[in-house]
Amino acid sequence: MLSCFSRRALLRVRFTAIQAMLLASAVSAAPALAQSVGFQWQNASRDVQFALGEVVKAKDHRGLPFAIVDKKSAQLFVFNGAGHLQGAAPVLLGLAPGDVEAAEPVGSDTHSLPAVRRTTPAGRFISEPGRNLSGEAIVWVDYAARLAIHRLRPTALSERRPERLASSTPDDNRITLGCVVVAPLFYDTVVAPTLGKGYGVVYVLPENDSLERLHATAH
Repeated sequence: MLSCFSRRALLRVRFTAIQAMLLASAVSAAPALAQSVGFQWQNASRDVQFALGEVVKAKDHRGLPFAIVDKKSAQLFVFNGAGHLQGAAPVLLGLAPGDVEAAEPVGSDTHSLPAVRRTTPAGRFISEPGRNLSGEAIVWVDYAARLAIHRLRPTALSERRPERLASSTPDDNRITLGCVVVAPLFYDTVVAPTLGKGYGVVYVLPENDSLERLHATAH
């Protein structure tokens, strides 16, 4: 979605001292949050554990590094090609619940999308590293849909993104135009080394249906 593209107007937004403080707070809180709030693998949801089992059993990732996005708990789990967990962290997601990407007219400004269309679609995606319009390194999940995994960036203070990311509940983690947003430290130490060097696979789990039922239906 458009949050993956830094518009010139957004680049002119002043990064105030308050924003810097909040962003630094979210970065420093991420490792502690992973320990204290349950963003460790043993506390992963049943859906995440089921998805990992199916991926590894079927070798669906073809030996590529991969990630599982659990929208229900607003968590990202990153694995290497051997299926070993490299790290897990809270994420920000699309504002609107839903598993299907809302179609948009070609050339449209996705910043003008109504809130109900700002979803993080579920599915299996082939990811690849890239850069946005400002030259920032990101991981494209779906280039055509402008969907990516990227670092937390300064935005309007009213969006409270750093606080949302650092909160102990997933209830307030929906705020983006669809992209999966992580703390800068997690991006630099886990996402970039694992998914930022070549192709990967990103599994975004559905939130409105049973993962097991969807898997059974597909077979």
